[in-house]
Amino acid sequence: MGPAGSADKGQTAAAYLRHLVRALVLLAALLGSAALSRADAPLGASGYKMAGDATKMRIVLNFDREPDIKWFLLRGPNRLVVDLPRTRFALDAKELKPRGLVRAVRYGDQGEGSRLILTGKGPFAVDKLDVLKNDDGNGYRIAIDMSAASEREFDEALANQSLTTGSTVSTDKGERVGTGPVSAPGHRFTIVIDPGHGGVDGGAESSGGTIEKNVTLAFATELRDKLASVGKYDVFMTRDTDEYLTLDDRVRIARQHEADLLISIHADTIAVKGLRGATVYTLSDKASDPEAQALADRENLSDQFAGMKIKNDDKEVTDILIDLIRRETHNFSMSFAHTLVGQLSTNVGLINNPQRSAGFRVLKAPDVPSVLVELGYLSNAKDEAQLLNADWRGKAAQSITNAVALFASAKTGTATGG
Repeated sequence: MGPAGSADKGQTAAAYLRHLVRALVLLAALLGSAALSRADAPLGASGYKMAGDATKMRIVLNFDREPDIKWFLLRGPNRLVVDLPRTRFALDAKELKPRGLVRAVRYGDQGEGSRLILTGKGPFAVDKLDVLKNDDGNGYRIAIDMSAASEREFDEALANQSLTTGSTVSTDKGERVGTGPVSAPGHRFTIVIDPGHGGVDGGAESSGGTIEKNVTLAFATELRDKLASVGKYDVFMTRDTDEYLTLDDRVRIARQHEADLLISIHADTIAVKGLRGATVYTLSDKASDPEAQALADRENLSDQFAGMKIKNDDKEVTDILIDLIRRETHNFSMSFAHTLVGQLSTNVGLINNPQRSAGFRVLKAPDVPSVLVELGYLSNAKDEAQLLNADWRGKAAQSITNAVALFASAKTGTATGG
């Protein structure tokens, strides 16, 4: 082959290389453009879920790719704000319906990015907020664990936030939930009184038409006033009007007030007409007797009677709460119950074996000593007459006030007076 043929082949190869380079550059540009296009495309958000109750909640939201998020707390009202890249939300409105600890869910575009806002029923703690890859490899999710907390705990989280600029690292819940409320300086012994039932849930009713929710509210109001008059306690009520509250909301209110004691007031009915007298109940996994179990079952069903049927992921939540109950808190509850029975016995008739236990949902705050006081039975005419008698209510309320004074003094190591 002559020189001319060799030159032609060289030119052909060079031209081929030039075309190949141009093709590769074009392909890289197209791939880069596609990658940029994907990066610029809105993040896809779907599959929003909430589970839990008024004391603990888990929120999950799925994304088509890994979200770069920042979160922070705001107050007035108490809110968790999650900032996201620009996001296309495809959420089921039914899943956004407020429930449990979450009062409202809002989301939307904020110009350069998007935002998810969870408003709590009062103060709360963010126990954990994680970005996780989905198990099937398709997309990511954020998982948020929230629990009811006090204003002091929320303020501490806000203070920490100002130092960490909204870091997603939160205090481990094991460090936050103690054997009892960790009181701030100046914290006074705090009692939360819970008038049973209310609103659409009237509770028990006597043959004469006396309704339990009215009896419990009247007595709780009198007890609140007597305790407040001591001048050494902070006293709150879960309700002071004819208002419906779920059992979990009652626990939430006690925890958010960092209560040192929760007293739940009831006046039930029973098939045994001759049975009468007051009873003091504490929490246990197993009821002390069939009557206690039956009462706990009736009280625990009050949410269903009010048209608020509890979903039964509840067993798992309940088991977790029972596991969280600290031995010291349980011992405090038992100690107060024993003291209360002793004080009530001087002015109020008690049933046989008046200190009993059962699995009452309203007593399941893991860090608040709690008792349920059954003042008497509306199914018994004599008990009903006492419950409606102002003098009897005054004596019973004074007996409970005396018991609180003894308990507070022993628990705080100071003379609280009575």
